[in-house]
Amino acid sequence: MGGEDQAAAGPRAPRLRLDELLDELQVRIDEVRGTRDRLNGLLEAVMSVGRELDLPQVLRGIVEAAVVLVDAEYGALGVIGDDQKLAQFLPVGISDELRARIGDLPSGHGILGELIRHPEPLRLPELCQHPASYGFPAHHPPMHSFLGVPIRVREEVFGNLYMTEKRGGAHFDEEDESVLSTLAVAAGIAIENARLFEEVRLRERWLAASSEITRALLSGSSERQVLEGMLERARDITGADIGVFHLVGRGGELRGSLALGEGAETHRDLVLPSSDGTLAAAALGEEDGLIVVADVGTDERITVRPERWKGFGPAVAVTVGTKEKLSGVLILARRRGRAAFVGIEVAALPGFAGQAALALELADRRRDAEQTSLSEDHDRIARDLHDLAIQRLFATGMTLQSAQRFVEHPEASERLGRAIDDLDETIKIIRSTIFGLREREVSAPAPKLRLRLVRTLDEAATALGFAPALRMEGLIDTDVPPHVADEVLAVIREALTNVARHARATRAEVSIAVGEGVLTVVVGDNGAGIPEGGRRSGLRNLAERAGLLGGELTVARGPAGRGTELKWRVPLPQAPQR
Repeated sequence: MGGEDQAAAGPRAPRLRLDELLDELQVRIDEVRGTRDRLNGLLEAVMSVGRELDLPQVLRGIVEAAVVLVDAEYGALGVIGDDQKLAQFLPVGISDELRARIGDLPSGHGILGELIRHPEPLRLPELCQHPASYGFPAHHPPMHSFLGVPIRVREEVFGNLYMTEKRGGAHFDEEDESVLSTLAVAAGIAIENARLFEEVRLRERWLAASSEITRALLSGSSERQVLEGMLERARDITGADIGVFHLVGRGGELRGSLALGEGAETHRDLVLPSSDGTLAAAALGEEDGLIVVADVGTDERITVRPERWKGFGPAVAVTVGTKEKLSGVLILARRRGRAAFVGIEVAALPGFAGQAALALELADRRRDAEQTSLSEDHDRIARDLHDLAIQRLFATGMTLQSAQRFVEHPEASERLGRAIDDLDETIKIIRSTIFGLREREVSAPAPKLRLRLVRTLDEAATALGFAPALRMEGLIDTDVPPHVADEVLAVIREALTNVARHARATRAEVSIAVGEGVLTVVVGDNGAGIPEGGRRSGLRNLAERAGLLGGELTVARGPAGRGTELKWRVPLPQAPQR
């Protein structure tokens, strides 16, 4: 019987051994299949991140692919800034609601900072056991296992991939680390391609914006419109929340400012005797005229009205023009909490500012050329008026005067006399026009009195219902001081307003003459005249204005007994002897 038992056990032993070998073979086949599937997943992830060229989409795709490859519950990609802290942090696996409850995104402390300081793969079975562990903020989900690898772009560390919580409670192993490191290499290539594409696209947008500025200036648009367009394009290209342009004078003073975007009203029309204590001064102090600020709201260099930058964080400022010919300073800022301005965003900003400065310089040269051409035209017209028109009128007047003594009929003689007087008056008007054409403005930020008079009468035409006539004689723009010119305009406005309200006139004439140290303003109309006992408060104001300047006001009936003639006369200060 013992022989029979041995004979029966013999065949079963090989069968048991064969089952074990088959089970082991199945495990190996499953492992090979798992490795194959993982390699296929890695290949698909590499191809997917390489297909995108938009940098934000590339970064998001890298994190999402990494989480799937290593079977992690949470993942993130941190972009390292120039200050060796996290400039961007893109998490996956945490809802927007939970992210809002957690608060500010990490900046690079604890384990995250450890990987920044030592850019080598880091694998931990338990996060809290590492010496650099910093703990978690309130509402943060629990995390235990950890795997982090650096992403390099041309041997420069761009950022890090962070994976936590291996699903199923397991730990990340060497194969996970190898897969994630391989993905990081592919991610570096994809990021480099996306950055190059972004750089080319940004350069094209800056060039297009520069071309728009040049076209706008050369097409005749006002400088303010062009500068506002420059601000709008710069904000749009950089994604800034506010854009400010400070006009800077030769002495470094701020002569005004334009602003567009959030909180722009607190930055507009800023006038200061010096740029000290402003972000503009910080840019002016840089050799290349460019400065990037991490937090403009707390920057210690900004001491003049720092509350204007409350709530803003990253900022960049660049000078527009050269030190010899400076136009201003362009400032762009983002709200606090947004990403800082990086090199790829601001690299083309100095070139854009230089192009804008060149366009402004070309516009100035064009205006100077136009002004020179206009002055030459004025000189030519003045010469023609003097040499041709006045001489012929004068000759005609002399002829009429010589013929007058041969005219015996009294009425005909009187008419000839009036014609001669009209010719003399016409000669005076033409001479006054010649003076106006030949005058040169040395530095005149305000319009000449002649131009202001024309504008005042144009404004009065609406209330009158007709255009009043204007006659000017003498050196009005040169001999009338600015404070007297302001009074003259006020007197004419008041007089024409009275005509529109009370005279019921169909014609009015304004005459202003300068001669022998006296300025005379005459306003006449063909209306109903001033009634007896009527209110004269407006005339009293005009008389007081004349009295303050040492002059007088007279009011009388018109020449033909109709209407009113107002005469306002004041002495002019004598010019100093040279």
